[in-house]
Amino acid sequence: MYESFYQLRAKPFALNPDPRFFFGSKGHKRAVAYLEYGLSLGEGFIVITGEIGAGKTMLVRYLFKKLEHENVVAAQLVSTQLDADDMLRAVTAAFGLEQEGLNKASLLKKLESYLLSIVKQGKRPLLVVDEAQNLSPRAVEELRMLSNFQHAEKPLLQSFLLGQPEFRITLQSEEMQQLKQRVIASYHLGAMDMSETRAYIQHRLDMVGWKNDPTISDEAYQRIYEFTGGIPRKINTLCDRLLLLGFLSEKHDFGHAEVQEVIDDLGQEVAYSTSSASSGVKPGLAQQAAVAEVEATLIGLEEKVAGMERTLNRVLAMMRKLLHVMDQDQARPGKPHA
Repeated sequence: MYESFYQLRAKPFALNPDPRFFFGSKGHKRAVAYLEYGLSLGEGFIVITGEIGAGKTMLVRYLFKKLEHENVVAAQLVSTQLDADDMLRAVTAAFGLEQEGLNKASLLKKLESYLLSIVKQGKRPLLVVDEAQNLSPRAVEELRMLSNFQHAEKPLLQSFLLGQPEFRITLQSEEMQQLKQRVIASYHLGAMDMSETRAYIQHRLDMVGWKNDPTISDEAYQRIYEFTGGIPRKINTLCDRLLLLGFLSEKHDFGHAEVQEVIDDLGQEVAYSTSSASSGVKPGLAQQAAVAEVEATLIGLEEKVAGMERTLNRVLAMMRKLLHVMDQDQARPGKPHA
């Protein structure tokens, strides 16, 4: 909607991870280096953790893009809320193999035969498991057992595990000791700092032909960083809405006020969790999630409706403006009437 208004070739802040927009912050460059280091070894597990929206999936897409011309056969597993038996089926399906109606022994034999055939072709099988924090201990054990497949004393399968910060805690448990011994490298992907946040925004805008329209003030960049904490997905959400606001309001300069207006709108549309523990005891993660869910149910509807009404009013204003322009165009001398 706003692309033509700002003469951009595409949306710069789409939420879908697109490797063409990969931005090499210090953390992302180091994470890529760890992944490539793991690939060079061709064995074991590489663990990458990071906050929600930190860019773990973008790393995978970027890595796959780089591997397009390499002898790597990569499969990605995203849905990890599975038990042990379903995990094996999911891995088999991720490599494009038929698994319906097969028992565990048959699945293992079929998967091992496939991996061996890939290796004999001079290629390397790679499994990327996203959302690894959802893995049960038994599912993790299934993955570890798959690393036992060998040919000529070398593993047939290498795995990358990507997960949220709590997965680091999971790895320290007694149940995970055997897997932990096979982790050859791990890295935690943190948020970007202020200067990287600014560079990230400009990088994505430059990718779609930005000519400094709209302009973004230092105060705007600072407020964006304060609100998003340097998390890429949050930055994308905020900046996409900022450009939409600019289009609807015909703004070509963004300052603190414009960013704050979008933040206020987002606050009305999304129920942010607040601490409601009256006992003085800080709730745990599970309790916080439960409180946030209840609050979203109780107060979210009213706030979302208010936000939708404001957005609708802006769209209606835009439509009235377009109709006025069309009427003027039709009224020009010599202009044929319908």
